[in-house]
Amino acid sequence: MDRVGFIGLGRMGEPMASNLQRKRSGLTVYDTRRDPVDALVALGAQAGNGVAGVTSASDVVITMLPNSAVIEEVVLGAGGVLDAGREGMLVMDMSTVDPETTDRLAVAAGERGMTFVDAPVGRLASHADAGESLFMVGASDADFARVEPLLEAMGTTIYHCGAPGAGTRSKLVNNFLAIASCQMNAEALSLAEGFGLDLEKTLDVIHGTTATNGQLKINYATKVLAGDTEPGFTVDLAHKDLSLVVSAANQAKVPMPMAAAARESLSLARASGYGLKDFSALLDHWCERAGLNKIRFAK
Repeated sequence: MDRVGFIGLGRMGEPMASNLQRKRSGLTVYDTRRDPVDALVALGAQAGNGVAGVTSASDVVITMLPNSAVIEEVVLGAGGVLDAGREGMLVMDMSTVDPETTDRLAVAAGERGMTFVDAPVGRLASHADAGESLFMVGASDADFARVEPLLEAMGTTIYHCGAPGAGTRSKLVNNFLAIASCQMNAEALSLAEGFGLDLEKTLDVIHGTTATNGQLKINYATKVLAGDTEPGFTVDLAHKDLSLVVSAANQAKVPMPMAAAARESLSLARASGYGLKDFSALLDHWCERAGLNKIRFAK
């Protein structure tokens, strides 16, 4: 059985690694912050001595990191995963990064006799907590079979999207729709409030037509409309992902005017101090700009 290492224990990475440790055990972990490492050690995981320490103790190294620059440093940098790795090792990156970064990682791993899988995560932090994440996987058939049991320990829904790089590209398509929907929901409910409409009755109408969407039905209902704007997925991260979408679309010569408009709408929210709030808090931001009261379910 493969020995597994996990690098990056942030809001998504820590619960994913915790579920993996509970269901499989034998994990070696590392993060620049000590608290999440200690939490995993309390579950029985081993604390790795930095990136190289995790790599040397593992046959499969999983990374879950905040952006392209960090993942390139951790995997490609001096003393990183590829430097400390060996032939036959598999590197699985679960971060949301630009496709060119994913492609570079896959090529570099192959040049060292290693294989690479991209498996970015769908759904929310609450799903990661419950072990109900969704994964979009780019991998060879053999590598997919190798990592599938690990993904099953962290989530409930796994899609093999194609060769390396397909997972990352699928994630950008998915996140464009999710984030743009969140922005449109904020504007739509602000408009309903400006019209003086009843929230519950308005939602009944929307959910009864093709206008409904998962962000409104699930995320808004459990987050901002319930008065909870603590981040499951921050406005800052949503802005980062839309920036990746626009950049990747430009590289592919695919026009994305709505993605560009949604990104700049999020730029306004960040400039107004909403960057670290859950992206459903875009509703509060647009109500604030319109001079409206915050919209909440009646208690």
